[in-house]
Amino acid sequence: MLPAIFGLSGTELTADERAFFRDADPAGYILFARNCENRAQLRALTDALRDLHGRERLFVCIDQEGGRVSRMKPPEWLAFPPGDTFSKLYEIAPASAIEAARVNAEALGIDLAEAGITVDCHPVLDLRHEGAHDVIGDRALGSDPMRVAALGRAILAGLARAGVTGCVKHLPGHGRAGADSHRELPTVEATEDDLAEDLKPFQALADAPIGMTAHVRYTAWDPENAASLSPIVVREVIRTKIGFAGLLLSDDLDMEALDGTVPERAERVIAAGCDIALNCWAKLDDMVGIAQRLPAMTDEATLRLDRALKASGDGGAAGNQAELIAKRDSLIEMAERQA
Repeated sequence: MLPAIFGLSGTELTADERAFFRDADPAGYILFARNCENRAQLRALTDALRDLHGRERLFVCIDQEGGRVSRMKPPEWLAFPPGDTFSKLYEIAPASAIEAARVNAEALGIDLAEAGITVDCHPVLDLRHEGAHDVIGDRALGSDPMRVAALGRAILAGLARAGVTGCVKHLPGHGRAGADSHRELPTVEATEDDLAEDLKPFQALADAPIGMTAHVRYTAWDPENAASLSPIVVREVIRTKIGFAGLLLSDDLDMEALDGTVPERAERVIAAGCDIALNCWAKLDDMVGIAQRLPAMTDEATLRLDRALKASGDGGAAGNQAELIAKRDSLIEMAERQA
């Protein structure tokens, strides 16, 4: 198996994609709005991927956080609120906020599971920092580590009830970044003591099944490399200080925070200690180059992948979506009345 996750160009597999994916055997796939036209089409697409590999528990992921990061869009799919909604509710009624976040994630997960999606790149555990770039902004679950961890745990639980595995991001913390890593490499010059605060939500959820790295350079740890490319950050900070033992993905290799060709970036993130290189934009030349450069997935990474997907697709415990949304809304309204 190739330690890579690839994007798809459209609403169905092209002949070239089908042939390449069959030969390369990537660990999984990531979907974007360009791949999500309607419910029947999207399920047919994910079924085609499973048929191609003969793996029922195939890693098929999406960024469906709610708010501005939502690939499956209305009117075909429901709209969900951003993380900031639950952070504000937590200020008024913490227990209600935790339950609202859980049922919201369960309702969101029902849409994903119906589409054959097994992994959601959510929750965001980055702390919100005043003065930082808005690339995180209202996606954050708050600025207090305890709040972010509690809400993040609830989101993982809600997704799991729907049969979807959550992926925490962006290890070891993107919230202080003063730039958008999609466009340039942010450099965070905070001290190691200050950065310890950003690690706390990830430490609290170190048992999460999947995590994603940040394309951010932290001068206190490695003044030369973005975290995704840094053996120091991956091995000493993420694996040791945080204690994260789950499947570790890089953030998207196409982001302008990284230099070099996309296949070179893939080789570097795997060498740094990431389990899987994430390549989102479905450029066949780049994907072929990645397949030529990367070694086979390690036994350890394969075990982490299997563990992460163990419960995916088992959504029998999920509730009724309309009732879940009604419960979320009633919790929000009740807390607001009490404020």
